[in-house]
Amino acid sequence: MAALHFALFGTALGRCGLVWGDRGIVGFQLPEETDDRTVERLRECFPDAAEQALDVRVHAVAQRVTALLAGTDDGPGPTDDLTDVDLDLTDLPDFDRRVYAVARAIAPGHTLTYGEVAAAIGSPGAAQAVGQALGRNPIPVIVPCHRVLAADGAVGGFSASGGTVTKRALLAAERTPGFGEPTLF
Repeated sequence: MAALHFALFGTALGRCGLVWGDRGIVGFQLPEETDDRTVERLRECFPDAAEQALDVRVHAVAQRVTALLAGTDDGPGPTDDLTDVDLDLTDLPDFDRRVYAVARAIAPGHTLTYGEVAAAIGSPGAAQAVGQALGRNPIPVIVPCHRVLAADGAVGGFSASGGTVTKRALLAAERTPGFGEPTLF
């Protein structure tokens, strides 16, 4: 297995963590109550990752994530979808990789339902399995599982610290209609 590295960096939501290797990003951690807890959560998934300063390539990803979480892109909503960020998903099940590919194609400020994602991967009726795959997502935000909602438009679950409160904050930062600022309709 290739060497893995991690680093924490500041965002509008708190200090997040990135885990990377030679082939790309393998993990992302939303902030926990403390930096120690954020590192602990990273180490639960990536016990062999060594702490290291962000290299140039990963630093650029961290800056883009920071801008997305702050909602600082120009226009009515963030436009950086992060789809060009290199990810290393090779150790993940094929079903999960297919779900993540659909989630990555959802633009900031937009959503799909679990059922729509299931249909998009050719597995209609697998909405619950899609939800489980998204709950295992090791790279939230870059693989934007927060953009997938329940069929009735409800937020659904979110496995990151803060749960659905964090999911709503991510959607609000992206100026997703119905989250954050009140709308007329």
